[in-house]
Amino acid sequence: MKQYTIGIDFGTLSGRCVLVDCENGKELAEAVCNYAHGVMDESLPTGRKLPPLFALQHPADYLEVVRTTIPAVLEKAKIAPEQVKGIGIDFTACTVLPVDKTGTPLCMRPEFEDDPHAYVKLWKHHAAQPEADELNELAEKRQEPWLKVYGGRVSSEWALPKLLETLRKAPQVYGETARFMEAADWLVSKLIGKEIHSLPFVGYKALYHSGAYPSNDFMTALDKGLDGVVGTKLSEKIADFSGPAGTLSQEGAELTGLPVGTVVAVPQIDAHAAMPALQITGDGELMLIMGTSSCHIVNTKTENAVLGVCGYVKDGVIPGLVTYEAGQAAVGDIFDWFVKNSVPASYAEEAKVRNISLHTLLTEKAEGLAVGETGLVALDWFNGNRSVLDDSQLSGVILGLTLGTKPEHIYRALLEATAYGTKMILDTLAFPVHTIKVAGGIANKNALLMQIYADVLNREIQVCQSTQAGALGSAIYGAVAAGVYPDLQAAAKAMGTPVAKCYRPDPENHKAYEKLYAEYVTLHDYFGRGGNDVMHRL
Repeated sequence: MKQYTIGIDFGTLSGRCVLVDCENGKELAEAVCNYAHGVMDESLPTGRKLPPLFALQHPADYLEVVRTTIPAVLEKAKIAPEQVKGIGIDFTACTVLPVDKTGTPLCMRPEFEDDPHAYVKLWKHHAAQPEADELNELAEKRQEPWLKVYGGRVSSEWALPKLLETLRKAPQVYGETARFMEAADWLVSKLIGKEIHSLPFVGYKALYHSGAYPSNDFMTALDKGLDGVVGTKLSEKIADFSGPAGTLSQEGAELTGLPVGTVVAVPQIDAHAAMPALQITGDGELMLIMGTSSCHIVNTKTENAVLGVCGYVKDGVIPGLVTYEAGQAAVGDIFDWFVKNSVPASYAEEAKVRNISLHTLLTEKAEGLAVGETGLVALDWFNGNRSVLDDSQLSGVILGLTLGTKPEHIYRALLEATAYGTKMILDTLAFPVHTIKVAGGIANKNALLMQIYADVLNREIQVCQSTQAGALGSAIYGAVAAGVYPDLQAAAKAMGTPVAKCYRPDPENHKAYEKLYAEYVTLHDYFGRGGNDVMHRL
């Protein structure tokens, strides 16, 4: 009898589910569920206005994804629930929520529904920057050894700054919290009926390294209210990929429509889950996931501290390898911002007449421009800088604007800026990388952008076929957890997606981009490394 697994990719705005044939990785059906509450960055469902830099979500939306998409893919593919051998899920990170002793999110309790800190704090919640700054200052002063693992700086997007923010701003929420949990771990716990905390999330986002969090001495020096937080609100029971997370409980079966006892894999970070889907399971292979933001992940065999990376975890993605993570806090979001806010009505009318999107129109116009013709260079910091500066208070720059500047000039400069940001990351990592594979909706939609990346990096860029690499990767983790394959390497070889297209660098374009990139580096260091802190002051 045929065997199938299900992978669900929980993104920033929606959950995407795929049903996959375990024999060959063929995606037989997919379903998408948009979050009813979306990203709450202006107000709560109660109407309460939110402060700047907040980005919240509602956990009920995650349950709705599971409730609706799994039955939908089974119906589309005409597959019996009993044929599904395993489920895997991946999630944005760090996306955390406080839960009480029963595992109930505090925002679902009436007394806390009007408190922002009782909700899920999404990965791009940046309101904890003061707490992150304080944490970094103390760690540097004490020369904490774990700080080097995380590139010398902890991000406001991560767990401890968000936890500390809750302690300081909402002590009642903090006091009632039994656990701070990653959304992925909370959802899997709901499905299997027991609490789980997965290695990738605590390793990359909660400063858990070599079997331990930062010491209680450090925690209490940071804030006396954190005394004893490890082992209580931060669990020390960590699950790796040596076995499944568990199996569906009665509640999990009712939520999913699958049989009790169906295997559930240990959850993975969204971008990281795509690695086996792209058949990246070896040393020196780099994966670039491009969406609203970008994540750069590379495998090596050795552990080395690298300034500016988001961290590294042994066995955190591919068992037996050390996987480093870096990223850009905005990529697709930048292009989308420009299209929504900065394009004249005449362009919108042209796109409407031709029945194409504004993105397509601007890409066509930008494609006809030579490298350097725009006279523009931009910094890709419209949502702060994740790597290599790790500073959410940095902001975007477009330099060289004149009265002759056209929308397509700016659009191309923004495309190029994200490529420069990626080159900065690769130059900083300085690892031997022999393969670069790219996935994500933008990679498959925008050939100009991929060619720009090839020209800027002077490397071949391989774009993979699947548009649902995260969900496919989660399905692969599900197949290994269910015992369909003995290990991730074997599963990835059988079920991974092929390369759809290769982009090779143009030597002349690369020479021109080397000059522009030098200007980018000058601006990068001037505004980002203390030459001028105007962005912070603003």
